[in-house]
Amino acid sequence: MQYRKFGELDWQGSILGLGCMRLPTLDGDKTSIDEPEATRMIQYAIDHGLNYMDTAYSYHGGNSELFLGRALKGGYREKVKLATKMPCWLIERPQDFDKYLNQQLEKLQTEQIDLYLLHGLNENRWGKLRNLGIREWSAKPIADGRIGHLGFSFHDTYQVFKEIVDDHTWTFCQIQYNYMDTEFQAGTRGLQYAASKGLAVVIMEPILGGQLADPPHQIQDLWNTASKKREPADWALQWLWNQPEVSVVLSGMSAMQHVKENLASADASGTNSLSEEELALIERVRGSYEELRPIPCTQCRYCLPCPNGVDIPRNFRLYNDGKIHEQPDRSRQVYTWLSGDQKAGADACLQCYECEYECPQNIPISEWMPVIHQVLGEGMPYPGPSTS
Repeated sequence: MQYRKFGELDWQGSILGLGCMRLPTLDGDKTSIDEPEATRMIQYAIDHGLNYMDTAYSYHGGNSELFLGRALKGGYREKVKLATKMPCWLIERPQDFDKYLNQQLEKLQTEQIDLYLLHGLNENRWGKLRNLGIREWSAKPIADGRIGHLGFSFHDTYQVFKEIVDDHTWTFCQIQYNYMDTEFQAGTRGLQYAASKGLAVVIMEPILGGQLADPPHQIQDLWNTASKKREPADWALQWLWNQPEVSVVLSGMSAMQHVKENLASADASGTNSLSEEELALIERVRGSYEELRPIPCTQCRYCLPCPNGVDIPRNFRLYNDGKIHEQPDRSRQVYTWLSGDQKAGADACLQCYECEYECPQNIPISEWMPVIHQVLGEGMPYPGPSTS
């Protein structure tokens, strides 16, 4: 295992972290973790040098933290930094900060959460927490030892990310980032900005929820041209570890095979280790993926703000991702959250056409919105010859 300095802490984190959101389950029930197999995976990873474990209040229907508290017994808890996340969407009053933190400490059977994140910050959620006094509160559990260090995970624009980084004293942050997400959400600019401010940067969705591990044939044909052969998932991981600003890459592993493959990838990685030829190949792969998009949205965001709150670029991205990667179920899962939690789904479109006047790509947005909701919200097949 290789290790990197974790921001400004006097601690070296393993470059591979284990995310406990996609653990093996029983009978297809996401709330029922296969505890013997998941425990075997976790302890194998730790025995081979992994020292960063990531979970959250909501993972596996609330059972991930409970399971992890049991899995880390027998001396394993002392070998890792344990990260979990405050369920920010459940916070309604200042007393809730302590309420949920104390519940999580009990579930994890630990006296301290080493690395505590505010889960899924965006502009609205950060504003609400700030108004409830989260910045003032956070000093107290750090002082009394219940929290080691504070960070946040993030889903919004780069500008919002920059504002949140500058709005409080953080030790680390967690962003969605991979070779397809260089300009999505925090993106490469966010990675570099946070690192320049001394924050450790933890990466989630390095393989885009598994979508980059099983590419369509035209993408695989490109990978096959490389002089050094790698699996598609390994290419995605190596691209991340090539960047010195990346502290830890989280992988949601659901089988022992994933653990072993990812450990091997981590062992073979290094900063600035990819050749110019290899980086150029990854750029060609990205371009080929982009050519497969049915909606030519460039995520410029000129269409925003929508007067009815629709996150137009996010809806387009989810629709495109489901089509490109032939995995519509993942896009449908995220769309359910988008239209429910944020009320920004395509079904909120009123066909006012204001956005279309601003779109430099001349996309018929009002025509696409009902299609997107039918496919992602109602489960209808994608239109056209392919219904994958």
